[in-house]
Amino acid sequence: MIMKQTEGGVCAAKGFRAGGVHCGIRKNKSKKDLALIVSDVRAATACVYTKNLVKGAPILVTKKNVADGYAQAVIVNSGNANTCNADGIEIAEGMAKLVEEYTGIPSGDVVVASTGVIGQKLSLDPIRAGMGALTAALGDHSRDAAEAIMTTDTVPKEIAFSFTLGGKECHIGAICKGVGMLCPNMATMLMFICTDANISPAMLQKALSLDVPDSLNMVSVDRDTSTNDTLCLMANGLAGNACVESDVADFQKFRKVLHAVTTYLCRRIAADGEGATKLIECRVAGAKSKKSAALAAKAVVCSDLLKAAMFGADANWGRVLCAVGYSGADVDPDKIDVSFRSAAGEIEVCKNGKGVDFSEEKAKKILSEKEIFISIGCNQGNYKATAWGCDLTYDYVKINGDYRT
Repeated sequence: MIMKQTEGGVCAAKGFRAGGVHCGIRKNKSKKDLALIVSDVRAATACVYTKNLVKGAPILVTKKNVADGYAQAVIVNSGNANTCNADGIEIAEGMAKLVEEYTGIPSGDVVVASTGVIGQKLSLDPIRAGMGALTAALGDHSRDAAEAIMTTDTVPKEIAFSFTLGGKECHIGAICKGVGMLCPNMATMLMFICTDANISPAMLQKALSLDVPDSLNMVSVDRDTSTNDTLCLMANGLAGNACVESDVADFQKFRKVLHAVTTYLCRRIAADGEGATKLIECRVAGAKSKKSAALAAKAVVCSDLLKAAMFGADANWGRVLCAVGYSGADVDPDKIDVSFRSAAGEIEVCKNGKGVDFSEEKAKKILSEKEIFISIGCNQGNYKATAWGCDLTYDYVKINGDYRT
């Protein structure tokens, strides 16, 4: 299958428009805080949400609105999570009603999402005041929407691809945010994916549910699971391909493209982790089972000790084995190999669970790069997994020490 990276983010697919403005939720007027994505027609919609028992009110409203498998718009605010508020549902429903008032799209077809401080009251007033400018800004403005959903992100995150289904050219694009309070059990903090491919709601949900265990579930910045994690995938069918309604070849093609989107953004999320200076990608191979491979890879990128070592460019490979050992993975420690790799080269540091002689100078050089790859060979089977994380720096504490201010 030919797949090509393109421009446009969530606006790359036919019939999708987006915009982002500053409405006043955030004190800094230079930062956008309200985003809107709309489709020209109702779109098949699939979502996954946080597994945290404490959930933001927007999630509860969104679940209700997409229960029939369709939606036509997404409204998102940053700066306030609308979580643990007595009037949270009222505010979230009010946001959907404002979309209806300003666009004509029924409030029951609106996905609502919020991100920011938990337990802080949110008023509809700034959102209402910003709706005129927001709807007027709708167009090919994926970047503005991506900026409007950011909290402590340092860069907006978006991606798009073109591909073919049933002889028709299709497009898929996404924006996302999330660099802290991030160790998902389903997705990332907020991600919105739009495609003009024609696929049924049931198969769209299946594709999404099959994808997240190998992509977004494998990201960690700080081992905290947000209360507001929402991943929404919309497919409006305007590409004109025959509707994908079963597990046929075109469904598998769509899954590959979706996975390209999510894994690209996984790397972007991890690289932009709060205070991070390095992306860590851990690849486990030769495991007895998929579960063991995933457990081992995720444990390594979650290890604070390992993350701190990567910040200091210290080839302390014992921390890798330590994390694998407590991960719950079914492994034989005496068969594990470990190596570190980057643009500066590769070095083996452990063979059959034991240290090998290596150049500390070379290792330091390798681990001083912006992207670090940790390869773990279990040598016990044919299963593999990849996880993404970042180093742990002084700035992570600084950012979260005064997050509310």
